[in-house]
Amino acid sequence: MRVLIVGGGVAGLAAARGLTAAGHDVEVYEAAPELRTEGGSVSIWPSAVGILREFKVDLDGAGRRLGAMTNWSVRGRRLSTIDLTAVERHFGGLPALHIVRRDFVERLAKDVPVRYGHAVAAVDPDRAEITFTDGSTARGDLLVGADGRKSVIRQALWGGNPSRLNGWVTWQAFTSLPSEIIDSGDAMMISNGRSLGSVAPAGHGRALWWFDLRAKPGSRFWVDTPNLMDRLRKRFGRWPEPFPTLLGHAQGAEFYPHYCHRVPTTWGRGPTTLMGDAAHTMPPAMAMGAGQALEDAWALSNSPDDPRGYERARSKTVRRVARMVCTEMPSRQGPLTGLVSDAFSTRSYISWLRSTSDYLQQERRTP
Repeated sequence: MRVLIVGGGVAGLAAARGLTAAGHDVEVYEAAPELRTEGGSVSIWPSAVGILREFKVDLDGAGRRLGAMTNWSVRGRRLSTIDLTAVERHFGGLPALHIVRRDFVERLAKDVPVRYGHAVAAVDPDRAEITFTDGSTARGDLLVGADGRKSVIRQALWGGNPSRLNGWVTWQAFTSLPSEIIDSGDAMMISNGRSLGSVAPAGHGRALWWFDLRAKPGSRFWVDTPNLMDRLRKRFGRWPEPFPTLLGHAQGAEFYPHYCHRVPTTWGRGPTTLMGDAAHTMPPAMAMGAGQALEDAWALSNSPDDPRGYERARSKTVRRVARMVCTEMPSRQGPLTGLVSDAFSTRSYISWLRSTSDYLQQERRTP
């Protein structure tokens, strides 16, 4: 099949690798003039690692292998720990990685020919045909919209943008302090039931810290708010270490509003389909976005001649994931995680990861 992919992000690059490996003729078109590497970090759970290995993505030295996720109270008491080494063993040696997004997309894009600077002017979904702003056209047997939340392919299919702000935002930044966090391989989370603070090593001497909290347009924690760092220090500066140290050294932070929408059963029509954020935008609350895009790429690579079947299968899983993620559960849970044992937390996380992954449900793993 001749496959046209619009969008050179995680979903589009992964789909190109998977479909090319399956023997198809793939062309990727990206509106940006070069590879888009902006953003913070990406959490890659066992299913995503398995898919990336199948797609021959070099993960050697990528980011940091995570050994645990620990939950703490705002008073500095450890509440629970998810043992990610046990999770890795359960899924047959597939680890959890935390990696700087730039490094991740550069590895994903290696050896994938992408035609940059190709903005789409018009789309004929029923003919899998696209017209670019320079007047040139391309037509394939399958057209894949992997062009993000503001997808022009989805606009041509259904019109409008279904995603809406859900009232939460993330402020985040990289840090090289403190060293014990960077060297530990453990992610740390604190929630008071109304907001979340977290920090996780990302490899090469860096960690990412972030705060998820409620904010609406025009409020004091919205984009371009004056004296942002002072506001964050006042809100979170008395939380346990390392947050006072992190905020004391931070010069600024990047802003990411959270978007959600109901995931439909059908994403495309005829020879045209969607994947990634174009099909199912979700917030970063449980680090599922990149993983679900990779699951899309894996599923479509296995059945490119049946886009409706691909959509039905994926929508069942993605709808369940999106519903959970859009509750912003990690920020809301507060001290409740201290009511269960570490072993129960780990078993529950294994069940959650399996429920989010068509790949893990199909692949045989160690019991």
